[in-house]
Amino acid sequence: MNIAIAGYAVEGKSNFEYFSRLGHSITIIDERSALDDVPPGIPTRLGTHAFENLADFDMVIRTASMSPAKLAGAKKIWSAANEFFAECPAPIMGVTGTKGKGTTVSLIASILEKAGKTVHVVGNIGMPALDELPHIKKEDIVVYELSSFQLWDLEKSPHVAVVLMIEPDHLDIHASFEEYIAAKRMIVASQKQEDRVVFAKHNTYASAIAASSPAYKIGVQSEEAAYVKDDYFWYADERLCPVSALQLPGAHNQDNACAAIAAVWEYVQDKEAFTAGLSAFKGLPHRLKLVRTVDDVRYYDDSIATTVGSAIAAIRAFSQPKVLILGGSSKGITDFTDLAAAAKDGNVKAVIAIGDQAEVITHSFSLAGVPVKNLGKEVVMPEIVAEAARLALPGDVVILSPACASFGMFKSYADRGDQFVAAVNAL
Repeated sequence: MNIAIAGYAVEGKSNFEYFSRLGHSITIIDERSALDDVPPGIPTRLGTHAFENLADFDMVIRTASMSPAKLAGAKKIWSAANEFFAECPAPIMGVTGTKGKGTTVSLIASILEKAGKTVHVVGNIGMPALDELPHIKKEDIVVYELSSFQLWDLEKSPHVAVVLMIEPDHLDIHASFEEYIAAKRMIVASQKQEDRVVFAKHNTYASAIAASSPAYKIGVQSEEAAYVKDDYFWYADERLCPVSALQLPGAHNQDNACAAIAAVWEYVQDKEAFTAGLSAFKGLPHRLKLVRTVDDVRYYDDSIATTVGSAIAAIRAFSQPKVLILGGSSKGITDFTDLAAAAKDGNVKAVIAIGDQAEVITHSFSLAGVPVKNLGKEVVMPEIVAEAARLALPGDVVILSPACASFGMFKSYADRGDQFVAAVNAL
């Protein structure tokens, strides 16, 4: 078959290796004008016109963040996610949502592993799915973190679909919030009655997606499923383990743990496995993670919090007075009214605004009566952390939870978080 690999970054390279091994004729197409890591002898089409004349190929394999609409004219558009779902011999648990995917996937995998299952974690958080495919056996279990980009044109649905809280995101890539939700909905579009969908029942969009599925529906924090009561995790009328087994702060992480418990219930009902699984997972980098305590002030790195909802969750995770570092580049979200209101109600004593969105944030928080210091977009992380240390008193919490993308000031959310950690450690 004559195949085009559209986009040649991490997933594109995985796609190239996989389809090359199958003996297909491969051409790499990419809008960048030059690539320095294409294997010798592999034809390329590069530059702004690379995606023209796609009918020359039997199939075009898109990279995840590339809209199928960009490949108009192709005879067949395919993806790593579609290929994986078509070929995977084991049952798949798929997890989507705006935030919490990586944490929930990790909790699911940890519980399953403590129950003695062989688990393969793939997608955004783990190994590229097609790289892992040769190692998966029928009796194993796959946990797949699925972003809207991977779901865009998915033709099969996971046996267990987990739909966490959804809010506007990636509007710099999706044409609209409606398109973003439509992509998320694909996680259940092909489910059957014997499948299961676990969903954030207090989120309108997640609930609507679950309602569209014929599968058995399990609402997170429902008393007929997984929920928290009296400082314990329960499933229906069975008390499982203390909430203190969970090593992550915040009510939102209790929701993530309940989603994980509900997702694995078909496979695991051992209380010891739940206790051990929740206890073993200490959190992912840049996700509301304690960096250090300095002069009785705790500093938390939540750099992955690139949406308003995730920053609100960080505020609500702590009762102590808080200094909040906000700002960065826009992901199509320019309304911080709800975040300002949550900060005012959530004991946020001061906000440090940075990046392209600093002016908008300053305006919103000033209107809400929350003190805000606008450091602009030329500031560097040691100066930001120094200002936070100046504003914080013993017993306070400093949180980097930007509610914005990192670009402009930093290479990525990870780079932003790493710089924050380094600056805190240098205090």
